[in-house]
Amino acid sequence: MQPSFLQIVLLAIIQGLAELLPVSSSAHVIVAEKLMGLDPSAPAMTFLLVMLHTGTMFAVIMFFWPKWRALWQQGVKSSIDYLRFIIIATGFTGVIGLGLKFVIEKIILSSQPDAEIEHLFKNLPLIAFSLTAAGVIIIIAGFAIKRPAMMNAEPRPLSTRSAAIIGIVQGLCLPFRGFSRSGATISVGLLQRLARDQAETFSFALAVVLTPPVLVLQIHRLLKANAAAGVTQVDVSLFTPGLMGMIFSFLAGLAALRWLSSWLEHGKWHLFGFYCLAAAVGVWSVHWLMPVLDVAAAAH
Repeated sequence: MQPSFLQIVLLAIIQGLAELLPVSSSAHVIVAEKLMGLDPSAPAMTFLLVMLHTGTMFAVIMFFWPKWRALWQQGVKSSIDYLRFIIIATGFTGVIGLGLKFVIEKIILSSQPDAEIEHLFKNLPLIAFSLTAAGVIIIIAGFAIKRPAMMNAEPRPLSTRSAAIIGIVQGLCLPFRGFSRSGATISVGLLQRLARDQAETFSFALAVVLTPPVLVLQIHRLLKANAAAGVTQVDVSLFTPGLMGMIFSFLAGLAALRWLSSWLEHGKWHLFGFYCLAAAVGVWSVHWLMPVLDVAAAAH
């Protein structure tokens, strides 16, 4: 089932607003898709989700470009070091993420034919658990940075160790919708005593690097699904919803960025964690109500 134009706009706005806040945009979008009667694990929908992420990626680039440009202007050594930290973090993310993908598809889901990690995307209890885990991490980090010992201490510079830890945590987030990537990576950065602005800037730099390969993988998955269905030509209509969604998520993402930066700067980071916990309760509620909603829909 292809989403309607109105559904795409709604999903894009949800994605754009939630992606740049540490509340897991994927969880919000997947729950919204469920309520709309769409299958979040279908190739067309996972491709749409990645395209929505692409829209917010461009919003991130526009918003953070002045900060990244300032880093490059600090000198060649600083630029090379920062690039090295990005490569280290992304490398650990790739190893952990691909490792989890193998374990989930080949071991945990081995009983299912043609199992893919995307099958987890429609598992609402798992999403609720992931939201809870992300919320706890954000709350711990939010209260930790408000302690006098942390507030009065000099921020630590980004290092090989901190980049590796952030990369590992980012890799753990990838298979689990609800485990906010930005929330976890920024929180881990804060717990390592990175400056708030540095933790935020580095986290979103990693997101920009991560999005293109994920997009390529989802395009490949979409084409593979078409080939398995006997479709020899690319159906351009499958890409159109993603392109439309990307534009709307870009606009919504720009509107959300100032909110995140403001709350992080003014010590309100922990509030995002409490929202994740509340969202987890909401996801559980949707899970329990889905059979009732399906029966009601069938009756009509």
